[in-house]
Amino acid sequence: QVHLVESGGGLVQTGGSLRLSCAASTSIFGFRVMGWYRQAPGNQRDVVAQIATNGDTIYADSVKGRFTIYRDGAGMHLQMNSLKPEDTATYYCNAQRGPDSFWGPGTQVTVSS
Repeated sequence: QVHLVESGGGLVQTGGSLRLSCAASTSIFGFRVMGWYRQAPGNQRDVVAQIATNGDTIYADSVKGRFTIYRDGAGMHLQMNSLKPEDTATYYCNAQRGPDSFWGPGTQVTVSS
């Protein structure tokens, strides 16, 4: 079983920045795809950004140019700049390995206007 843990969430003002991190109980380079999803109350969980084993990335249109996903020896990260109130949500780390998909418990991001 793989365990994922997110960190870095918090309260920030509009225009501010946060960096989310996802640590795994195993090497992250064994995952085919890793990504960040977010879910606001009453909404479905949507993809924010994903990074593949070869380093290719994709972003939701709403975060392009503001968010950057990357990996290093410490885990997977999401640098979030120019935050907006509509970015407020619980952010989840996801990792895919073969047919399996793993999730972290989530970290709350709140952007005040």
